[in-house]
Amino acid sequence: MKNANHGAIDNAQLKSIIERIEKLNEDTAAIAADIKEVYSEAKSAGYDPKYIRQMIRLRKLDPDELDEADELTKMYRDALGL
Repeated sequence: MKNANHGAIDNAQLKSIIERIEKLNEDTAAIAADIKEVYSEAKSAGYDPKYIRQMIRLRKLDPDELDEADELTKMYRDALGL
């Protein structure tokens, strides 16, 4: 974004933006490591992480989307004789 200096860079603002992004990237990496650890704990407790991920994905859906996903899954399973 250009400022009143017609293309001049505000060094302090740019540095602040970059530092904020770097901090958020660090936070993201830390959160990803925490999530991986929780999946590992779940697996150690006998749960299948694949199905935990699936349940998390399904819980994000609204009830109508969930019903539609269930109906389509059943229809496809029936069509394949599963």
